Amino acid sequence: MRAVITFVAVVLSSLSSASAAEIKDMLGRWTWQDFTIEVTECANKRVCAEVVAGPKNVGMEIFASYLTRKNGAWFGQVVNPATGAVYNSRMEFTGARTWRLDGCTVSKVCLSGEFVRAK
Repeated sequence: MRAVITFVAVVLSSLSSASAAEIKDMLGRWTWQDFTIEVTECANKRVCAEVVAGPKNVGMEIFASYLTRKNGAWFGQVVNPATGAVYNSRMEFTGARTWRLDGCTVSKVCLSGEFVRAK
């Protein structure tokens, strides 16, 4: 009986972790609006995201804080490269090639959009 319970717990654990994106899934190039963002690994198992192409602010780091994970989503402060505004954001992996971002500034200006993996 104990073996059956352990097996069920392992299967359920693997199912929930398979559906949740890992931080490594963010690595690579992504497009958002008119910008291309390069997400790379940084020190201490965190990620950095830099604007590598766009109408302005090439070289800008857009992750203004560490990303933390909660309930299958990633939370942190993200800088909008078009305006420089900082959004308290929630990012969620919505497919093999897509991340959805929802966030608001402290003054309650909100923004949503999808990052799509660049070709």
